[in-house]
Amino acid sequence: MNTLIGLIIIAVGSFCQSSSYVPINKVREWSWESFWLSQGLFAWIVFPLLGALLAVPEGASLGAILTSDTGAAAAAFGYGMLWGVGGLTFGLSMRYLGVALGQSISLGTCAAFGTLLPALLAGRDLLHGEGLVLLAGVSITLAGIAVIGYAGSLRARNMSEEERRAAIRDFALTKGLLVALLAGVMSACFNLGLEAGRPLRLEGVNPLFVTLPATLMVTLGGFLTNAAYCLWQNRRNGTFSDYRKTDVLTRNLLFCALAGGLWYSQFFGFGIGQSFFQPGSVVAAFGWCILMALNVTFSNVWGILLKEWRGAGPRTIAVLVAGLAILIFSLVFPNLF
Repeated sequence: MNTLIGLIIIAVGSFCQSSSYVPINKVREWSWESFWLSQGLFAWIVFPLLGALLAVPEGASLGAILTSDTGAAAAAFGYGMLWGVGGLTFGLSMRYLGVALGQSISLGTCAAFGTLLPALLAGRDLLHGEGLVLLAGVSITLAGIAVIGYAGSLRARNMSEEERRAAIRDFALTKGLLVALLAGVMSACFNLGLEAGRPLRLEGVNPLFVTLPATLMVTLGGFLTNAAYCLWQNRRNGTFSDYRKTDVLTRNLLFCALAGGLWYSQFFGFGIGQSFFQPGSVVAAFGWCILMALNVTFSNVWGILLKEWRGAGPRTIAVLVAGLAILIFSLVFPNLF
């Protein structure tokens, strides 16, 4: 029962994350770098800080938690900087491939690296017992994502250039695939950062929020990477004037705040949901892969709603549905053992 509750909480956070790019489409008269930096301010600074404050026990302070093990905090921050590269290219992957295909490839790569690397670093044997179940679960998830990726390639093959541009303004398949793969590998550093920040889980902290201080350190590192790039792009493209467009400033900031809050919900829900899993279990080790599988599932649902699959034939839709079915099966697979 506890496992089911944890899965539901993670699913709610995942749905919110997959919905976070819808408000961004409402941003007007801003360049890509301006809205990406603005939503990042909320997603990687404001909401993670508020979340981390929930973990502070009575009579303590957030600063005391973060300095209780400076090595762990620094490691989480460093992994966050690497993850920031993934977050940056993750946004670009959706710019070139759309929400459905961009998230599918990026999150699939992220699921594999983010799940298996911590397991290997922890000394888990992936060829026997529970380790083999974990490896099989990741393989099923990747199979589902690969099928969805194939559906995306079928769609691109059967669409005219005009139809591609109508569905995704900056569609570029080859460039998008390369960017999405890089995004997935680097995004896996988020889970590595959470693992490195385990010493920040102090006694007395509410178990529901125990992961959130480490989450804050990871997102701080990611914000630094993204802010440096976006400010450089603002200067290069002469788009600092975006922030002075008073007629759209309030509207755009509100949509960026909504996008940032929805995006952060995935890790807020992930931290709370994990607290319902038995520590050291296969399901706990598979938690990151579950989050990524849910993100892919919901992102493709949004892709359908946003008509990114418009013009796809019955065969393509059938392949897409098959991929989603495999992903859903991967969520329950670890619980069968």
